[in-house]
Amino acid sequence: MAQQPFNRNFRKPVQKEDEHRINQRIRVPQVRLVGDNVEQGIFDTAQALAMAQAQSLDLVEIVPTANPPVCRVIDYSKFKYDQKKKQKEIKAKAAKTVIKEIRFGPQTDDHDFDFKLKHAIGFLKENAKVKAYVHFVGRQIVFKDQGVELLKRFIAGLEEYGKPEGELKLEGKRMIVFLAPKPKK
Repeated sequence: MAQQPFNRNFRKPVQKEDEHRINQRIRVPQVRLVGDNVEQGIFDTAQALAMAQAQSLDLVEIVPTANPPVCRVIDYSKFKYDQKKKQKEIKAKAAKTVIKEIRFGPQTDDHDFDFKLKHAIGFLKENAKVKAYVHFVGRQIVFKDQGVELLKRFIAGLEEYGKPEGELKLEGKRMIVFLAPKPKK
């Protein structure tokens, strides 16, 4: 079997280092010590490490940019678990916006318009944003005014459920408007 030539562009996967230095990885002469059941103040790193080991805990560098760096005497695995838990909580609380699209043609009939209007009302009641657009095919772009009229009628029909986020805009062969739900009282 022939040996593969060395590829200079090959990179080893980068391992993500822990964002906090712990115990012997702390390389500064002095640290500010904070935490529960620990005498707070500025100590030599070796002395702070001895205090942590006496309690069977870890010395964790919390704020490395401070002068001297702030360290806490805690169980590192529990600290990481709590941080992951906080991140999950923040992610769960973040509002997820859903955008529903409704497509029209420039010559959309009244029945089709009413049907799509009812769907948009349902979407806005579910707290989803609505992206309504008129798609011009071929030479229909000549009828821009019909598209504007159609979308303005659509906005007027949804006035009590949502409000437009900006003006109508023409992007290529589409005239677009975004509608956001009105806040509930």
